Amino acid sequence: MEKPSTPPSAEPLSGGELAGIDDVLARLDEFRARRGYVNPQQGPMAAALPGVFDGYRVFYKALVLDPKHLAPLEREFVWLTLLCVANEIGAHHIKEFFKSGGTNAQAGAAFRLAAWVSGVSAFVFIEQGWHAFFPEISARRTYLDGVDALIAGLDGVTPEWAHLALLSAHSGAKSKWGVEVELLACYALGIPEAKMAEAMSVALWPCGANSFHDAAGVWLELVRSGRVDASPQFQAWARLPSQDGL
Repeated sequence: MEKPSTPPSAEPLSGGELAGIDDVLARLDEFRARRGYVNPQQGPMAAALPGVFDGYRVFYKALVLDPKHLAPLEREFVWLTLLCVANEIGAHHIKEFFKSGGTNAQAGAAFRLAAWVSGVSAFVFIEQGWHAFFPEISARRTYLDGVDALIAGLDGVTPEWAHLALLSAHSGAKSKWGVEVELLACYALGIPEAKMAEAMSVALWPCGANSFHDAAGVWLELVRSGRVDASPQFQAWARLPSQDGL
């Protein structure tokens, strides 16, 4: 468990002013002491945007580091699939994957799922462009059968892991079709909404806030339409008006 620490005070800066050198170094040193490294983007934030730096460190810890609903290896399997789709190295998560007991076979499954996400446009085309020619073929059923085949016979990779990883990866890839299919699959498997929300949310970090925004919008419409058996908490969310930002 990381001990909480207090960064230097973030006094407002104005008129091109930069934070003092001691404050810049103190912020970067404090982060390095907790995490073992700093990233390049933290330098400009510490020097010119100290309030953003302080918010960043809190948000990063809450989103990426703090335990929530996914078990450690389950979480890192989700991250590995997402990072592969996003083409991000994510060395920290690779280390955590193996530290949590991940195997090369499980990593290979994550890579298969990532490639499946990258090819989702074919299923969208089949559903939207070719349905009249192949009326007896469901693009969604074909997609889900493919997921089953990708993880068949692999020890330690459950359907729950696979569909949480796919939900996260489709969110990061901004595939509303994929997010919808995966949310329906997760509900059908009885996966807790808390796990679904966590898996979807981590796409925010490597893929941007709008990826989570768009994916949550798909979820909102599924709940409103009654196509999923949502919890009372999610139904209460869905009943709120004016959620389009306008």
